[in-house]
Amino acid sequence: MKVDYIIVGCGLAGISFCEKLKEQNKSFIVFDDNSQQSSVVAGGLYNPVTLKRFTPVWKSELQLEVALPVYRKLEETLDVRLDFKIPVKRRFTSLEEQNNWFGASDKEGLKPFLNTSLFENINPKIDADFKLGEVLHTGRLDTKQLIKSYKRYLLDAELLVTDTFDHDALVVHDNQIAYKDVTANQIIFAEGFGIKQNPYFKDLPLGGTKGQLLTIHAPDLKLDYVLKSSVFVIPLGQDTYRVGSTYEQKDKTNTITPEAREMLLDKLKTFIKCDFEVLSQVAGVRPTVKDRKPLVGRHPVANNVYLFNGLGSRGVMIAPYMANQLFDFIENEGALDKEIDCLRFF
Repeated sequence: MKVDYIIVGCGLAGISFCEKLKEQNKSFIVFDDNSQQSSVVAGGLYNPVTLKRFTPVWKSELQLEVALPVYRKLEETLDVRLDFKIPVKRRFTSLEEQNNWFGASDKEGLKPFLNTSLFENINPKIDADFKLGEVLHTGRLDTKQLIKSYKRYLLDAELLVTDTFDHDALVVHDNQIAYKDVTANQIIFAEGFGIKQNPYFKDLPLGGTKGQLLTIHAPDLKLDYVLKSSVFVIPLGQDTYRVGSTYEQKDKTNTITPEAREMLLDKLKTFIKCDFEVLSQVAGVRPTVKDRKPLVGRHPVANNVYLFNGLGSRGVMIAPYMANQLFDFIENEGALDKEIDCLRFF
């Protein structure tokens, strides 16, 4: 088989690059063995503001401008609903936090996204005496449904191989890639934390941060927005909510732990005043970088070997923008943003 691109990984990064290739009439084949769980278990929020510090997400306006049309197109292609518009409201715990919110709303990069009108809490099942602040232009992408449906779509088109990719079987020539019975012009590694097994990029400082989330059933909560306090509470419909997330640096497994469950529940109970039942718990390792920027670009020696990784907890917003950047870099000799070029660490 001869294709323009081999893509290794079918999470948010891999899917975004596939969509860019389709748009540009490039042929490809995808390899994915379901070993990486970060995109599947993600909360799926797109939120242009870091609510812990009231700071703007890097290039948030541009990211949203690129990402949302991509997800609309995917909904049409896959015939599923993926993008759920929903407000995000920050629970304040003091007057100082309120003042910080107003101060941030005047800053460049935050004005379009912070509502300067505060909201009284009218939900008796939530403890929020110091009101709520609303973030604008937010929503939730059903990442689990996206990945499940997209893999089915690729399988139907015979564009997905579900075997584990054998890096030792990859042969890199000056102008061609060969892998078993596939030849290609370029290869894109979008393996998430699986990069640690990749001989071309394993030494890059992608540390990985494990996140665990709960799904709860709370019939009395009646929450119609995402609530951010010490944890996020994300409505999923039918009185179910996703609660998360943890940020664990040492454990690099996809194994759920009772310690994480108890930590999430302890935090949740500080501001939720109703009974609930835990339905499930999931875990995944986010591909995170020490400077909190993605890892994108060309290998310093192998000219047709590329990396698309390090999206961290912002994959929903940033993946389509990064796909555009990387494609333009490969095909049109465009410039990568210096902040994301993986060569900064070589």
